[in-house]
Amino acid sequence: MRQFDLTPLYRSTVGFDRLFSLLDTVAGGDNAAPGYPPYNIERTAENAYRITVAVAGFSENDLSIEVKESALTVRGEKAAEEKKSEVLHQGIAARAFERRFQLADHVQVTGASLENGLLHVDLVREVPEAKKPRVIPIGSAAPKQIDAKVVEPQAEAA
Repeated sequence: MRQFDLTPLYRSTVGFDRLFSLLDTVAGGDNAAPGYPPYNIERTAENAYRITVAVAGFSENDLSIEVKESALTVRGEKAAEEKKSEVLHQGIAARAFERRFQLADHVQVTGASLENGLLHVDLVREVPEAKKPRVIPIGSAAPKQIDAKVVEPQAEAA
């Protein structure tokens, strides 16, 4: 159940629809992200991040990572296996999943690795040089020298 209505913001702004849609998705109670698989998001440096997804039981061939526009999607789907034995209790989840992460502007995926049942996706924020803040030096303008001619009063003709 949503606590607030974004409709007035849609009516009075231009160009913010993507931001409002993102807020709408995050705030929506019925569209909340499922709890499987669990994940961590950590900052590893000032402009570097790592998403770690717990994917126990999945191999590299069962996982796919896709970046489209500003969304990172991690999917996992187990290939059908022959049953070698009868499972009395299955507590280890191996169901298919899809986890989406919204990326900020200028965030790029630099790599991914799978180790000990954890999928690590490394990201870095690279702001283009044109978008970085820059310092504008303040110069002092040298006063222009004006050639002033002294005008002497002319003697009145008598």
